Amino acid sequence: MNTSLSWIKAYVPELDVTAQEYTDAMTLSGTKVEGYEVLDADLDKIVIGQIDKIEKHPDADKLIVCQVNVGNESVQIVTGANNVHEGDKVPVVLDGGRVAGGHEPGSRVAGGVKIKKGKLRGIESQGMMCSIEELGSNRDMYPEAPQEGIYIFPEDAKVGASAVEELGLNDVVFEYEVTSNRVDCFSVVGIAREAAATFGKDFHPPVVTKTGNGEDVNDFIKVTVKDNDLCPRYCARVVKNIKVGPSPKWMQRRLASVGIRPINNLVDITNYVMEEYGQPMHAYDLDTINGRQIIVRTAENGEKFTTLDGQEREMDESVLMICDGEKSIGIAGIMGGENSMITDDVKTMLFEAACFDGTNIRKSSKKIGLRTDASGKFEKGLDPNNAQAAIDRACQLVEELGAGEVVGGIADVYGKKKEPVRVPFDAEEINRLLGTNISREKMLGYFEKIGLGFDEATSEVIAPTFRQDLFRLADLAEEVARFYGYDNIPTTLPRGEATTGKLSFKLRVEEIARDIAEFCGFSQGMTYSFESPKVFDKLRIPKDSPLRRTVEIMNPLGEDYSIMRTTPLNGMLTSLATNYNRRNKNVRLYELGNIYLPKSLPLTELPEERMQFTLGMYGDGDFFSMKGVVEEFFEKVGLRKKESYDPNSGKPFLHPGRQANIIYDGVVVGYLGEVHPDIGDAYGIGTKAYIAVLDMPKIVERATFDRKYTGIAKFPSVNRDISMVMPKEILVGQVEEVIEKRGGAYLESYALFDLYEGAQIKEGYKSVAYSIVFRAQDKTLEDAEVTEAMGRILKALEGMGIELRK
Repeated sequence: MNTSLSWIKAYVPELDVTAQEYTDAMTLSGTKVEGYEVLDADLDKIVIGQIDKIEKHPDADKLIVCQVNVGNESVQIVTGANNVHEGDKVPVVLDGGRVAGGHEPGSRVAGGVKIKKGKLRGIESQGMMCSIEELGSNRDMYPEAPQEGIYIFPEDAKVGASAVEELGLNDVVFEYEVTSNRVDCFSVVGIAREAAATFGKDFHPPVVTKTGNGEDVNDFIKVTVKDNDLCPRYCARVVKNIKVGPSPKWMQRRLASVGIRPINNLVDITNYVMEEYGQPMHAYDLDTINGRQIIVRTAENGEKFTTLDGQEREMDESVLMICDGEKSIGIAGIMGGENSMITDDVKTMLFEAACFDGTNIRKSSKKIGLRTDASGKFEKGLDPNNAQAAIDRACQLVEELGAGEVVGGIADVYGKKKEPVRVPFDAEEINRLLGTNISREKMLGYFEKIGLGFDEATSEVIAPTFRQDLFRLADLAEEVARFYGYDNIPTTLPRGEATTGKLSFKLRVEEIARDIAEFCGFSQGMTYSFESPKVFDKLRIPKDSPLRRTVEIMNPLGEDYSIMRTTPLNGMLTSLATNYNRRNKNVRLYELGNIYLPKSLPLTELPEERMQFTLGMYGDGDFFSMKGVVEEFFEKVGLRKKESYDPNSGKPFLHPGRQANIIYDGVVVGYLGEVHPDIGDAYGIGTKAYIAVLDMPKIVERATFDRKYTGIAKFPSVNRDISMVMPKEILVGQVEEVIEKRGGAYLESYALFDLYEGAQIKEGYKSVAYSIVFRAQDKTLEDAEVTEAMGRILKALEGMGIELRK
């Protein structure tokens, strides 16, 4: 947002500050000034001169010698400009003065260029006549300036007066960083209101007078709004007998000061009101509107529309359109249509000032690839109560500038009227919050300066609808702090109760996962959540697998980053492959990262994000090393029940004989295994690699940090060892399951201490030996009790085809 100081002074006439004082004070009061530009910083001793006489240079065909009256004297100037004539009034830099730069636009020189009298081809020249570029501006801001040559003032310019003042260059332009919740400050009136309050001056907003002839606008146009949520208010007025011409110099200068190129009186009025009130406006040629009616509706899917810039754009049903009785004539809040544009031949014009839903305008603007000054303001959510004031101001300017005849009345469709917000006021609470001792009357004085009302009966502050950031007492406290002065607030100690910070339960479990992984030699890795759809083929994931149901990214960096991952394997295997190809011999990596599982496709709600604890390694270690890391993690997070492993996990990316689902308490909480050799080759890993993936939400659900103390045993234990011969396809986990189930109440522990396959064991069998410990907490066990328990275990093992080794 930019404003010129002269425009601000139009509404705060008593304001008398330097550019730096204004910058500092406004920033401290909450309206941050990013910077400013003094337009005449490099201009000095430049006056309006009138050319009395022109003669040819005796020694140069392309130069002329001019006698120029500069008010109190006549000076001789030699120039090569070919657009000047006797009687012309031009900007003249006197001896010792400065200009901003050279002839070319944008050739401004820091500190300016000093002009000294001298001789050109033997003829003395006592100054220089200037082009608009040499004065630091350009033809976009001063369209009346010639494309090449000296700037010519109008005939009524006063000879000897300051050319800088005449051109409006004795000004300062400020650039603001306005936060999105202060929509009122995206207007000159809003900034002026803040300036008046900051400097304690009176604020004089534009006085809008009633306009219009005896006719009724409703006889000219009918307005229908089909979606009041997307268009809360639509105001329309009609101007007939249009006279298109240039706008006055004061309006051109104000628009130029904020970077808007003057075009003609009608366009300039709409731009002027947009900057002054922060309310975008649009004008239509009423004679092009079929049926003399305006219909605000959403577009049809695939509807084509050509905007004012000549581009055909395709709409969908979410884009709000302005239509007449037969066709679309504008994209609401963004740009009008080529079919209703204002031309020099316009006779009757329709003014539009409306309020549209900011979110819809932002999405529509992005969808059709068109962002304008108007859409930039609508996106922030405008005050619907500002629309009528803006359109009345525009019609007032039309009458003042003689641009047309305003038809009486207004076509106004206003659904649910927006009412001021009432905020309970408590001066003591505000002082407690700020650490100040400001009187109640002083606070109310601050509120009055910025247009807030106060209801004495209910002790409520009434926030006008243009202040969309005031809802609660803390907001009022901020207003008090802004104008009391942040630098005046004393230093006080904070009050409150100190509490001990701690991690949430979920984060504690994740922290333990990191600690265990790093303790076991793993280094943390981080991989992209964006992946390529080709990953699933690379991992041999079946076509009908749920993992292929992915969230697609609307604006991907490329196909390789076009979906959100549903498995963490690709990132881990890619990282292992990178290390392998860089000749790192032993690599262990882990990652805690989310996968994204859509609840339905197409998406109707956000996908489920599930944290996955992924371990990957190659080099030293094997399947059982990885299994040990998993079991260590389970132990540390309180998963004390015996986990089991199902080798029939069916993961196509793992070795068919060296993989297993990890089952805890009857639920699959993850899987581990050796990477399938073909998958390893596809990633470029030329050695055996192992991975484990744990679903952290399931782990967190079952984890506990409760610890129960068990005293030292008072009674002795009884140990029994058994050595068994069993078929190789029977897993030791199945044996341990039998020991647990059949061991009875006195079973304390068991441990595998020998596994043998060799010549002394018949082919297809293996020898397994366990040490089993029994203990009672209240007595010394008798041999018969232990023998009975062992008998149950052995009987169950025999039923599985397992024999005691003899």
